[in-house]
Amino acid sequence: QVQLVESGEGLVQPGGSLRLSCTASRSSDYYDIGWFRQAPGKEREGVSAIRSSPSRTYYADSVKGRFTISRDNAKRTVYLQMNSLKPEDTAVYYCAGVYRGPYYYRPFDLSPNEYPYWGQGTQVTVSS
Repeated sequence: QVQLVESGEGLVQPGGSLRLSCTASRSSDYYDIGWFRQAPGKEREGVSAIRSSPSRTYYADSVKGRFTISRDNAKRTVYLQMNSLKPEDTAVYYCAGVYRGPYYYRPFDLSPNEYPYWGQGTQVTVSS
C-alpha cells in the first residue's frame, strides 16, 4: 500500500503556470501515477500519467502541449508542470497510483476506478 500527498495549490491568471507535486510514502517505482481533476458538477477525468518500467507518459488531448509530467524516484515524487493555464483547467487535482510491476507494456488506463490509491486533492483556480 502507498499513501500519496499532493501539494502546489494555487490561484493563477490565465496564461500562467503552476507546478503540482505528488509525494509517495514509499517507493512507487513500479506504479503508474496519474493526475486526475474534477471540476464542480463534472466527472473526474484523467489528464496525465507516468510509468517507470518502461518509461512512458500519457496526456489527455485537453492538456497536450501545455502540461508536462515527470518523476524523481529518489524523492518519491511525481510532478505536473502546468503552463498556459486556462479557466477551464480550474478543478481539484488528484494524484493516484496503481501497482503495475516491472516491464508493464499495456496502454495506460485512466479510468479512476483503476487506481486504488489516492491523494487528498489540491485546488487549482485559473482566473483573472
